Amino acid sequence: MDFLCEIIQALVALAALALIVVIFTAHVTAGMINLTRHNKEKVFLSATGAKELFPSLHDPPSVELSVVVPAYNEELRMPVMMEEAMEYLESRQRQQPVFTYEVIVVDDGSKDKTSEVALKYTRKYGANKVRVLTLVKNRGKGGAVRMGTLSSRGRLILMADADGATRFSDIEKVEAGLKDLNPKLGNMAISCGSRAHLEQEAVAQRSVFRTFLMYGFHFLVWFFCVRGIRDTQCGFKLFTREAALRTFSSLHVERWAFDVELLYIAQSLKIPIAEVAVNWTEIEGSKLIPFWSWLQMGRDLIFIRLRYLTGAWKLRLPLKTD
Repeated sequence: MDFLCEIIQALVALAALALIVVIFTAHVTAGMINLTRHNKEKVFLSATGAKELFPSLHDPPSVELSVVVPAYNEELRMPVMMEEAMEYLESRQRQQPVFTYEVIVVDDGSKDKTSEVALKYTRKYGANKVRVLTLVKNRGKGGAVRMGTLSSRGRLILMADADGATRFSDIEKVEAGLKDLNPKLGNMAISCGSRAHLEQEAVAQRSVFRTFLMYGFHFLVWFFCVRGIRDTQCGFKLFTREAALRTFSSLHVERWAFDVELLYIAQSLKIPIAEVAVNWTEIEGSKLIPFWSWLQMGRDLIFIRLRYLTGAWKLRLPLKTD
């Protein structure tokens, strides 16, 4: 009996030591927010090839909607999404002349012709409607979305994936979700597209291992970071300009788990969040490697919580990019 007690005590001591090591590692490896831009990232090309400075999210809005499209090696998949998006946006503008928009394609250090493909739309529609922000080096999806958002002019800002997995016209659904929130305090609100209603169908098509990973990730999100949002990872989210400025200014994670930190920040700031079902289709060519990407995201989720708890990361007031 004494021997058993000693084993239990040793295991408890090891668990406590492991927890201390994890907390210490999370704290000392916490990176700071990187809002610094290379000079090449401060400008976009007009339809004639002239360089013009991007505006700032700190400036008053000058269009109704900004669509931020993060793109890494998307020369093949992006045209389908852009054609659908531009057809919808142009049609809406014809029907509602007061509706104005811009699309900002953020090339996240691609090795293919993503920027060249995107610039074709600038030449076709003009730089007032389509702008290309080419990052000098790969930051990760979260970093690309933040750089595009901080360069936007919209009263509302939509984050939309370049693969076109979500039907673009479903923006009307997330707009309705945002309107239902009736944002008052600082005009801050977020409406998230959601694939949660498709989960049972997805489970039926996935292997047992991938289903286990999915539910494990959902549990970690719920336990460590975000409550009440069933699908944090859908790349179709609509922000008021004020909510985007407040949340993206505090964002640290620049890769796949950035959505979770964004929503964690929003909930910490009591920003109202809606979750709205959208149409979604699996598109071939995903950059996610199921096991390793989910493992990295799981680690990031734990570290997000620990870094805010230990004060390594703090919510901050918006600062202009350099």
